[in-house]
Formats: sequence, structure tokens, C-alpha cells
Amino acid sequence: MLTKSHRFHGYGSLRSVYRQGRTVRSPMLALRFSKNENRATWRCAVVVAKKVSRSAVTRNRIRRRLYEAVRTESANLNGSYDLVLTVFSEQLATSPADELQQAVTKLLDQAGLITKTTHAIIEPKER
Repeated sequence: MLTKSHRFHGYGSLRSVYRQGRTVRSPMLALRFSKNENRATWRCAVVVAKKVSRSAVTRNRIRRRLYEAVRTESANLNGSYDLVLTVFSEQLATSPADELQQAVTKLLDQAGLITKTTHAIIEPKER
């Protein structure tokens, strides 16, 4: 779960992201983001419409899973951005967690919001 400082509060706070943000899309998700100079850290919202699923349980499951995927990438996020993830597919409720994590990481990378961590490949010594 995201901490309170990383969540949006109120209906009007999303308005500026929708007005002046840029969008990166994938088949099941869209990420709209904008730089927010007034904040010290990033914040995130997940929008799941009733058109995606009529069941509130399913919509909330998708929302919780996406918040967790963003939280795990939070160490790599650069700067103070406002992020809005919009869901287009109900399949996110049942997709494996690693695929969901890859989809969120790919969107954040396409937007240029994360630093790429490079892991050195250690080759085994020959005997």
C-alpha cells in the first residue's frame, strides 16, 4: 500500500495532470504524468472505470495490485511527478504479478521517469 504522502487527495488534484500531462500507453494500461514542482516527492492515482468491471471487488483488486507495482518501483522514480494509471482491461485482476510489474516498469521507463539499474553479470571462474 502506498503511504498517504504518495496518494492523491480530492477530485481537483487530478485535473492538472489531465490538462497538462503527457501520456504513454500499453494495450491494458495508460500512464499520464506531469512534473509537479510544488511537491518534494511523487504521487500516484489509479483509475479503474465501471466499464472495465462492474464489480467493485474486481476494480479494487486491480487498484491494489497496481499500487503495489508502483510502490516496488518507487526507489527508482526520479523527481516529483504526478502519475495517473488508467486501466483498460479486466485481465489485470488475474494476470500474474510479475507480468503486471513488468507492464508498469515498461510504462515508467517509456516515460523516462525511472533510472535504469544495471546489474553486473558475474561469470563463473573456470577451473
